[in-house]
Amino acid sequence: MMPSRRAGSRNASPALKAGLKTALVVLSGAFAVVMGALGVVSAHVARLVVTPAARRADLKVLTLDTSAQTITLSRTLDTSLPGRYGLFTVGTEQYVKIGTVLAEDEKTVTRKLLTHIGPHSRLAPDAAFSGWYFDRPEQLHLPYVSELIGSAVGPCPAWLFPAQEPSDTWCIQVHGRGTTRAECLRAVPLFHSLGINTLVVSYRNDGEAPRSRTGTYALGATEWRDVDAAVGFARRRGAQRIILMGWSMGGAIALQLALSSAHRDRIAGIILDSPVIDWRVVLDYQAAQLGLPRVVRDLAIQTLSSEWGTMITRTGAPIPFDRLDVVSRADHLQHPILILHSDDDGFVPSDASHDLATARPDLVEMNVFDTARHTKLWNYDSQRWERTIRAWIQERDVIQPRADEGN
Repeated sequence: MMPSRRAGSRNASPALKAGLKTALVVLSGAFAVVMGALGVVSAHVARLVVTPAARRADLKVLTLDTSAQTITLSRTLDTSLPGRYGLFTVGTEQYVKIGTVLAEDEKTVTRKLLTHIGPHSRLAPDAAFSGWYFDRPEQLHLPYVSELIGSAVGPCPAWLFPAQEPSDTWCIQVHGRGTTRAECLRAVPLFHSLGINTLVVSYRNDGEAPRSRTGTYALGATEWRDVDAAVGFARRRGAQRIILMGWSMGGAIALQLALSSAHRDRIAGIILDSPVIDWRVVLDYQAAQLGLPRVVRDLAIQTLSSEWGTMITRTGAPIPFDRLDVVSRADHLQHPILILHSDDDGFVPSDASHDLATARPDLVEMNVFDTARHTKLWNYDSQRWERTIRAWIQERDVIQPRADEGN
């Protein structure tokens, strides 16, 4: 007698179940491995975001012609830019200035040396491109004094460039992530020509100011307090009107100060070069540039912004991304803002800058560059850069006494 199809189904059922169970175990294991790998990558990304970055070589010095005073570099998006720049080098010179592109092909770029290199000088192949141009304050040939600004983490070094004539208008400049205050030197001659004192400051964990307990960045959420101490310093020296100028992450710091400082009534305006307006936009962009899955970006943000994530990032406290998102807080802004940003920034996308200008057209003026890339707008077209800032300052009369002064 042949067994029924129904009975056969019952007999096959245990084998089928066992097979399905095995498949689920394998799939679960594979899923766990994938999620574990994504978790490791996300944790690494989160840690990198808040760890002060060391300068790294990003190009090669191919040839150095000391008779013609030219240098040939490997071609990158930066080395082919028009304008004036610098190179961090290793050898008989630690930093050299470079100028006009003289020749280029698919792999190399030859530029004019603006720092004289002697015939016996030698440079190692590895170098790092710089938009600083000036790397020491004495290169400006302007009087300056070194100061120490007392802050919660200790004395923060600063350079004070006094105006030629006594002035109660000050500009406080804030450098970006992974750089030092030398980044700001490019702007000092402009403010000096306008009769404005310039204070170029440092802040916790930047390699010059004291280290905080954690030694990590808070992406502006705590660093603004060190700059606020500099505002207090300026006020004690007679400052009545203060212009804040922030470069890259320095822009995020300046905006947090403007939103939170007890001195904000003395802020006359804010100038931002390639600023971070919303860190989530920046991290999303950089993750995409690295080809990382969106889940990695989301996990990294979650790690940075959660209490449990502080065990991984060692920041001591979650990163308050909502508070650092100035577009969402645009209604709280009260100072005129000038943003200079290149739409091909390559590091901090200009999207959030455009969004802030759209959200507060009454306060925010945006001057859009292209080709200039990140914090290299002055280098690319210094005349346009200076002309824009000069006109913005003069149109707002921020260097003139306020109507309520002297009462």
